[in-house]
Amino acid sequence: MQLLADNFVTPNDIFFIRNHLPVPDIDANTYELEITGEGVKTIKLSLEELKSKFPKHTVMSTIQCAGSRRSEMNQIKKVKGLDWGAAAISTAEWSGARLIDVLRYAGLDEKGIEHIQFEGADHDITGSTYGASIPVYTALAADRDVLVAYEMNGDPIPRDHGFPVRLVAPGIVGARNVKWLKKIVPSKEECTGHWQKNDYKGFSPCVDWDTVDFTTAPAIQDLPVTSAICEPAEGAVISADDEEISLKGYAWSGGGRGIVRVDVSLDGGKTWQVANLIGDNKINRAWAWKLWQATLPLPEGKDSLEICVKAIDSSYNSQPDSVAPIWNLRGVLSNAWHRVNVKVKRD
Repeated sequence: MQLLADNFVTPNDIFFIRNHLPVPDIDANTYELEITGEGVKTIKLSLEELKSKFPKHTVMSTIQCAGSRRSEMNQIKKVKGLDWGAAAISTAEWSGARLIDVLRYAGLDEKGIEHIQFEGADHDITGSTYGASIPVYTALAADRDVLVAYEMNGDPIPRDHGFPVRLVAPGIVGARNVKWLKKIVPSKEECTGHWQKNDYKGFSPCVDWDTVDFTTAPAIQDLPVTSAICEPAEGAVISADDEEISLKGYAWSGGGRGIVRVDVSLDGGKTWQVANLIGDNKINRAWAWKLWQATLPLPEGKDSLEICVKAIDSSYNSQPDSVAPIWNLRGVLSNAWHRVNVKVKRD
């Protein structure tokens, strides 16, 4: 967690990894991206053609797994999924061709198109591939900066992160940022794959696996506002002789909504102070997180502190104060106040 707070741009080797199927081994020299479906002429583009036929566009974008901070939901009641802490989020500079440019090159007629589907080269033992889709109004909006990306932090995208080409859809949940991209399909229909239709959806705390009906909820797209404390760590011991405590962390919101304020508390949320923000002062089209810092005086006479953080985005969305009301059976969208408990050592 400390590595996240110390790096606005996450180095490739510590950028979080979440794959659903085995990582494919793709030869960049023979790679082809197919564009097919409704409203386009079917074409195939090599990696070199993606680089030479379209202007290179660069976006600084945070990607977050829908299950980030799932471990906090597990403390309420066990859920299905990896027991992620607050580190299933990272930020990189992505470069590639704009999706809208690629689709226009294929002659896209938008009439009747509702979704753009994406298919990866990763597959299971049956041959079924990973797939996802995003709404056409998001995919083709010039101010959403959706990329068919081939570079990550100035280098070819590493294999674990989608080499040679992946979709980068800023502000949208990581599950739609399809890696090892091999096919783009404009369609009237949403992707019918498992991870679009039967996963990555949010439900009420009253819904369990006996009553869940995935058709009743929309697929997660833009993510809600969140923040986390990266330093100090849970269970850390600090000296009262220091008289101050330094805090670090990140804050981010989906949909391009900028972070306008981060509040921190040393007493479980009874009183608050405003942290200092690091990063662009964008209100909209803010695809990257903001890092935050605060140095606060230690409360007198306290042997322990419950540190809390909450962020507010440019739409004045704020985080809920607790996990229980947002608990759901898949443990997604966990964005309650982040809390860290530390001890204060006194001589």
